[in-house]
Amino acid sequence: MQEPEEKKIALELLETEQAYVNRLHLLDQVFYTELMKEAKTGKTVPEEVVKMIFSNISSIYQFHAEFFLPELRKRMEDWNRNPRIGDVIQKLAPFLKMYGEYVKNFDKAVELVTAWSEKSPPFQELIADIQKRKVCANLTLQHHMLEPVQRIPRYELLLKDYVRKLPPQSPDRGDAEKALEMIFMVAKHSNAAIAEMERLQNLWVVYQRLGLEDDIVDPSNELIKEGPIQKISTRNNSTSEKYLFLFNNMLLYCVPKVIQVGAEFQVHLRMDVEGMKVRELKDTEFPHTFLVSGKQRTLELQARSGDEMNAWIK
Repeated sequence: MQEPEEKKIALELLETEQAYVNRLHLLDQVFYTELMKEAKTGKTVPEEVVKMIFSNISSIYQFHAEFFLPELRKRMEDWNRNPRIGDVIQKLAPFLKMYGEYVKNFDKAVELVTAWSEKSPPFQELIADIQKRKVCANLTLQHHMLEPVQRIPRYELLLKDYVRKLPPQSPDRGDAEKALEMIFMVAKHSNAAIAEMERLQNLWVVYQRLGLEDDIVDPSNELIKEGPIQKISTRNNSTSEKYLFLFNNMLLYCVPKVIQVGAEFQVHLRMDVEGMKVRELKDTEFPHTFLVSGKQRTLELQARSGDEMNAWIK
């Protein structure tokens, strides 16, 4: 008798879960525990750094090792009598929100491992020593740390496959479809956490380029577009190089600094987006020009091409 397709996928879920729990054990019980023990002696790195590297890995490990894996194993042993896993995965899904914190912290964690390996030879030696062990399978700490980040997308793929292969009358169909929907929501939650982190990092870089003026630094701002622009001076019929940052609530009209110490730009004018009007100007002498008029003042600007002008106006 050929095993049904859906059972093969459920078994693959169990096998990969077992391997995943082994990886989590390595991260939490070996790397984290041993690095923490050394940190407490004060010879390698501060304890805080170790905690920041491993984030909430202990909670993730305990959840999978003590709850999800045993539940899954029990279910697969009983498959012939009760062929279903949808309900077990529904219990798993809400707890996967714990991954948001780990995923959000991941880039920072990897940077910390690199930075402290350079700063603290004993720290680097201890990591190298653990990496030489058989359980590490010749892979680096960073490689193992990536595993939890990739686990939720893996659940999603396996479960999609499982639902696809289920016979229409399967008693697990309703539960499995609901479980897939829940996993999908969690994956979205985790991706949103990453996107938000990237947005804030990019925003911070922009604020540094602007010299961290305190009335501009606001985490809720959204950068929409930035780029060089020519300012047209009608007085002497000439143009000069300027730079624009367009946020959701303000337009910053800046001058590139010649001597770049600290900030790259100096903010010459800040215009509120509210009540702002923008329109194209048909100027034969200066093509691709448009007018931006706001409460503060009106600017006549020239883009490098028609496309660029349209992008700014849009």
